[in-house]
Amino acid sequence: MAVLEKIRVKMGLFITVIIGVALLSFIIDADTFRSAVSRFSNKYDVGRMYGKSISYQDFQKRVDYFNHIHQLLTGGEAANEQVSEMISQSAWQDLFNERVILPAVKKSGIAVGHEELYSLTQGSEISPILQQEQLFVDETGQFSRERFAEFIKAIPDDASGNLESYWGFLEKNILEERLLSKYFSLLRATNFTNPLQLRRAIEESNITSDLSFIIQPYAFSSDSTIKVSNREIKEYYNSHKKDFERSAGRDIEYVLIEVLPSQEDIMAAQNEIEGLMEQFRSSTNLRNFLARNSDKPLNRYYYKKGELSAISEKLDHFAFSATSTNQVLEPYKEGEVFRAARVVESKVMPDSVFVQHIMLQEATQEVAHHKADSLMQLLSKGASFTHLAEENSVDKNPSANQAGDIGWMTQKNIIPGFDTCFVLPLNRPIKLITEYGTHIVKIKERTSPHKRVQLAILEKEIVAGKPTYQSYYSKANEVASKADGKIELFNKVSEELSLKILQANNIVEGSKTIAGYDNAREIVRWLYDEKTKEGSVSQVISVDNRYFFVVAVKEVREEGVAPLAAVESEISSILTNQKRKEKLIKTMRGVTDSLTTLEQVSELLKSGISTQNGISFGSQGSRFLDPTFIGAATAAPEQTLQGPVEGKIGLYFFRVDSRETGAFFTEDDAKERVEFTNQYHMQILPKVYEVLADVKDWRVKFF
Repeated sequence: MAVLEKIRVKMGLFITVIIGVALLSFIIDADTFRSAVSRFSNKYDVGRMYGKSISYQDFQKRVDYFNHIHQLLTGGEAANEQVSEMISQSAWQDLFNERVILPAVKKSGIAVGHEELYSLTQGSEISPILQQEQLFVDETGQFSRERFAEFIKAIPDDASGNLESYWGFLEKNILEERLLSKYFSLLRATNFTNPLQLRRAIEESNITSDLSFIIQPYAFSSDSTIKVSNREIKEYYNSHKKDFERSAGRDIEYVLIEVLPSQEDIMAAQNEIEGLMEQFRSSTNLRNFLARNSDKPLNRYYYKKGELSAISEKLDHFAFSATSTNQVLEPYKEGEVFRAARVVESKVMPDSVFVQHIMLQEATQEVAHHKADSLMQLLSKGASFTHLAEENSVDKNPSANQAGDIGWMTQKNIIPGFDTCFVLPLNRPIKLITEYGTHIVKIKERTSPHKRVQLAILEKEIVAGKPTYQSYYSKANEVASKADGKIELFNKVSEELSLKILQANNIVEGSKTIAGYDNAREIVRWLYDEKTKEGSVSQVISVDNRYFFVVAVKEVREEGVAPLAAVESEISSILTNQKRKEKLIKTMRGVTDSLTTLEQVSELLKSGISTQNGISFGSQGSRFLDPTFIGAATAAPEQTLQGPVEGKIGLYFFRVDSRETGAFFTEDDAKERVEFTNQYHMQILPKVYEVLADVKDWRVKFF
């Protein structure tokens, strides 16, 4: 087959898409920035990096490029919603690399020369991008220079230009992967730990302490005399504004009216399916009959026992208890559908078969038939199938273990026209004609056969009729009309009509669901329309033609620093806790200065004594204790009362019961900790770059 077809067979969608994904997951999560719509941005921009706008047109070109790569890999398959999201993310990542990451790499002086690039593609150091590309992997799973060379040689003869496009895609990823690998190696090297630091870390981690301690939490202190003034709140707000930066969000109230079929709608669906049963029983062309009359077409799949349970337990029981072909299951209601079924055929067949073939494409079909007959005669006399396939088949699949091997096929993963393979005996070649040519097909292996049933299912969904739909819409429209765009009236009308008012908070601009309801983008678009203000009420918004929403905007929060009024109570609480903490510290110091034992402190505070053994800077237990407490405990003398020590959550009083110096924390442990720190630094780099470049992602306005 053509080289391009080999790519499609191996597809591995986007295994090398934007090497930042493979290295450090550099794709920016749209959730991180989807609320960052700036009122000052151009309304046709999808984002901004380093102050430079990204226009819709420019971004769409990049999306089109990655969509082209997707179609090239899948043979023109249209992208579903999930793949479209991945394509958009790939296009965004490509921009992020180009505008933010790669300029930083260039500034560091890192480059990839021609000789190095040659070595990555044809020399001694093959790029991991190529090594992972299944098109170039041989039967042993190793990179094959021969297969790679075959691909390169085919590029000039490809009139479509698709091979050249795909090679350009790979070549770009190879270059960027090497640049980023060098850059990250350079950054890791800057996290240098000298021998003195390493030795000190080992020594400190090998000194362990067994502690007894008491925590007096700040939250337990209460004092009604503590007051916070408006001036203090304002001063704190002005000096801590960055702490109150927030993303855009919307809080809403809404009424939800679900469209449910009426009893008349249920009867209509039942009458309709019952009216079709006579034709269903007698039809000689079930495919056409179901295409005209059923909500689902005929499925040619042969089910094994248990598989139909995913649709209906009743169907599975019927299929494998039926005693004859064409036996019919009468209509029954299950959930929101009526179903009937008819046994089309039952077979004893395997789940999967290993198929070999010799594919012939001659000048005429007659010539192909004659050649196939000649090869069949040779096979009947004992000729090697593999040898004949190697000499005669036009399918030169480089990934096959042996010439002629197609591999394991299942009903869900099968070449069109090869359906008969599941009933063929082992090692008995037959001649087969498909849209691809004339084949000699042989089954080399198969799994154990068992009974399978092909079932024709007549299905009628119970849907709300026009009168039902209109009655529900009228009820929703009554709310919207009487609310007249005002939240106060919305609440009053909803109460009068006994409709429950629901809430959803912090809806960001990129949201696709609201309160668990999918496909709610229309609601989100209305919420973020420039005409929608706090207190506004929507008209009726339909979701999936099944739910009617009427939405009221309870609160609008724009991106930026929250206004003082919105955080006043939060600041008051912070300042109250600070004063409470300061007063507690002062009080505790005064009453405990004369105490000499931890037991005396325990009695005074009416608090139990806790213990923790083996505490050190490097111990696992230390990670869950207050760093201030650990530091104080490490330096404290044994068997003396210490404290109060100011921690994050409270005051600590403690005693070092014993201390031991060991050798359990080794140099390898210390190096492992350093490497862990390095990896953490690498992981947070994307966010660092996002902040440095002031990245804004407004794609949700368009995609």
